Amino acid sequence: MPRIRETDIPYHSELPTGPLNALTDIPGIAVGHATLIAGEGEWTGDGPYRTGVTVILPHTDNLYAEKVPAAVHAINGYGKAAGFEQIREIGTIETPIALTATLNVPRVADALITLAIEANPYIGLGFKDERRGYPTVNPVVGEISDGYLSDIQSRPIGLKEVRAAVENARGGPMEEGSIGGGTGASCFGWKGGIGTASRRLPQRAGGFTVGALVQTNYGRPEQLVIAGVPIGRHLRPPNYRPRREGGSVMIVLATDAPLESRQLERLCRRATFGLARSGSICHGVSGDFVIAFSTAYRVLDQPAELITTRPAFYLQPVMDLFSLAVIEAVEEAIYNSMLMATTTIGRDGHTRHALPVDEVVRLMQQYGRTGRD
Repeated sequence: MPRIRETDIPYHSELPTGPLNALTDIPGIAVGHATLIAGEGEWTGDGPYRTGVTVILPHTDNLYAEKVPAAVHAINGYGKAAGFEQIREIGTIETPIALTATLNVPRVADALITLAIEANPYIGLGFKDERRGYPTVNPVVGEISDGYLSDIQSRPIGLKEVRAAVENARGGPMEEGSIGGGTGASCFGWKGGIGTASRRLPQRAGGFTVGALVQTNYGRPEQLVIAGVPIGRHLRPPNYRPRREGGSVMIVLATDAPLESRQLERLCRRATFGLARSGSICHGVSGDFVIAFSTAYRVLDQPAELITTRPAFYLQPVMDLFSLAVIEAVEEAIYNSMLMATTTIGRDGHTRHALPVDEVVRLMQQYGRTGRD
């Protein structure tokens, strides 16, 4: 299970990666997973399960009390994401971001609400003390349909799993592939999952870092492109069986640059180009969503002053480098999500095979692509 830079696949990027080449290259971010693998054979209405949840914490303090600037974008809106409308309206995130399976979204959102109330008891007390903020909270949940491999209708992911993922969330090196919200994912007919990558801007552009985390569950085999080579034209999964739905992808972006919500929304839109580089055509029945946030400053729920100051970044020519960083990080994170995934047998014998690295390298060579550029 190698990442793309650990293989002989000739992959080139213009910008350097961060030290870990991961979303967690941005200080303070923590990522956690809860994975549910249970049962074998035919669908029973109570399994088998190949599912889970992945959570991204912009910081590990109280997110409701200290929100972060954020934005969202729907590349294609056939999905059941939760909490996006308030982000569009207010421009902040106040809970961990959770990625799970489609029909688990309401249960995971409810779990995030429970955890927020536990950490902020005043949320449930109404307006008895106006200094204690609003009595509601906006949970943020993204999803993909893992029903090809898992019993999605049983909705097994709830408070227990979300709490475990949050408690297990860590910075540093990340787990990728068939884990958490990527456990039951399929990508281009192969096994998909969780992937990550990062890019670092040059010092003349501030030296900021942009990170991406993806949950990949989209595409048909013939559409797969890796580093510009149409791999899917020549390589097909063994005993491939198509899904009825087009699939989905969730993309989470983060940066330590002091960008405000409108600028973060611009970065969200650039993620489309990284997705397209992999071969995606954004199927009509595909939920393709992007969430972006900055860790450069926090938006207090209860500020001490009516007017506050914060850092800002408005040098427009440098936004070109941010766009490049997003595109490259998203593209590489997608490849890592597939290469780090393992062959998985799910409900009714449905199987998604791991992408064979040796075959990809062989096809690259046929196209005259050898070694590192």
